[in-house]
Amino acid sequence: MTVVTTSRVKMTATPITRVLGVLALAATGLMALLGLVVSPADVVQGEAVRMLYLHVPSIWIAYGAFVLTSVSSVLFLRRSKRRADRGRHYDRLAGSAAEVGVVFAGITLITGMLWGKVTWGTYWQWDARLTTTILLFVTYLGYLALRRLPADPMVRSRRAAVMALISFVNVPIVHYSVDWWRTLHQKASLSVGRRPEITGEMYWTLLYSTVAVTIVAAWLIIHRYRVIRLEELRDEEALEALISSRLTKDDGNN
Repeated sequence: MTVVTTSRVKMTATPITRVLGVLALAATGLMALLGLVVSPADVVQGEAVRMLYLHVPSIWIAYGAFVLTSVSSVLFLRRSKRRADRGRHYDRLAGSAAEVGVVFAGITLITGMLWGKVTWGTYWQWDARLTTTILLFVTYLGYLALRRLPADPMVRSRRAAVMALISFVNVPIVHYSVDWWRTLHQKASLSVGRRPEITGEMYWTLLYSTVAVTIVAAWLIIHRYRVIRLEELRDEEALEALISSRLTKDDGNN
């Protein structure tokens, strides 16, 4: 457990986040057991199919995180004009969700490249799904970079919120690219309103893996939110100390 203390706040893990962390660890261990040992190899792809249990949940978590970023950005733009404190809450939530989304989008790309090497014989093809996914990843990296640019906090947050909404346009394009264009990438293994492409132990292992990765992502978002809040407090205290030092110096000169 990590304890971070500032002069105005002391933030530690709560009992709920501790339980969530333990649950995330246990869920990940069971996911590894099911994916690597219990679930059978594929008739065509052999052992490479085990990438499925991390690749598919990762992109779904990335989608979900970017949805949360967009919704939080809309709420920030609505609330910040009336209640700045409430608006900052949504801004922190948008930023923490985007960071986790970028991590899982990166995992999606890495596992997809490894899987592609086995099934396609190459790590990369300028396929519609792959191209739109790398564009999504780079766009949200740009969003995170924008959040770090020096500017008035509220102005910077408004700019970031607008960019989050623009960046989200690519999410449905990525998801439906395999339906809209002819691609090397297979159809979605799990999709609402469509018969699953896999069955049996592979199907249930994939469902469980999605739940397990969701728990991990939730734990990460909570902790990233806490870290962002602590960074804000650090910056506020540094500014207050600078102002106090300047006032003291001016009084001494007078």
